[in-house]
Amino acid sequence: MTETVQWELSGFGDEIDADPRVQAAVMRALGASHIEVRSAWGTNIVDLSEDQLAELKSVLDEAGLKVSAIASPIGKVDVELPVEHEVERLDRALRAAEVLGAPYIRIFSFYYEGKKAEDVRDAVIERMTALARRAEGTGVTLVHENEKDIFGDVPERVLDIVETVNSPALKLAWDPANFVQVGVKPFSEAYEMLRPHVVYLQVKDAVSSSKKVVPAGEGDGEVLTTVEALRDSGYTGFASLEPHLAYAYETGGFSGPYSFGVAARAFAKVTEAAGVVAR
Repeated sequence: MTETVQWELSGFGDEIDADPRVQAAVMRALGASHIEVRSAWGTNIVDLSEDQLAELKSVLDEAGLKVSAIASPIGKVDVELPVEHEVERLDRALRAAEVLGAPYIRIFSFYYEGKKAEDVRDAVIERMTALARRAEGTGVTLVHENEKDIFGDVPERVLDIVETVNSPALKLAWDPANFVQVGVKPFSEAYEMLRPHVVYLQVKDAVSSSKKVVPAGEGDGEVLTTVEALRDSGYTGFASLEPHLAYAYETGGFSGPYSFGVAARAFAKVTEAAGVVAR
């Protein structure tokens, strides 16, 4: 009999509700052991005060939830801003990770509207290197998300970033929906290239023709194939639900408790088919 593979289920709490108590209650009801923190009480994680961080820690402890990642907005700014701009914001994300006990911080690789990717490549690498160097030695790993419209939105540029920076503090988060939305077939065109650097799975799917985000397994994100491949490669990390089923905006998205549950059940069908238990 094949041994069941177990992953840690997490999710973006602010896709459920602004109130972290509601976030925690829903995540626990879904059987999750962790939560990913992007905002609480309507305030982004990098803008929470020390008192708010302490209160958030208390709420999550009371619910028996650990934090899988700080879903920061670091790198979701124009590449022309000074290097120090995002390094300073990373300091606040690192503080949040310290208080909440998060092993990962999600980051991005900069907008460059009106410019060519090749023309901003050196500036992006300079900034990503500075962020990685700041994180080194903290015990926290930065995970780059392949968000659309940033420099690292297609597989080749994602690989360029992580291999050029070449830091133990910079790895990759895998987001299949974002790849679909930039015309990439995630598993077919990116998995083999990027798998050596992938340490975190974000769960959302999308339809290639409309770019609409849909529950996992219902779009063109090749989610089941990817989950099976991750399973076979020995992946035992986090699977973090980021459904975006109600609406999305520049710094995040929202689903609400009901749609978040729909997303969780859809992913459970995928993991069951793959022989993986996520909880």
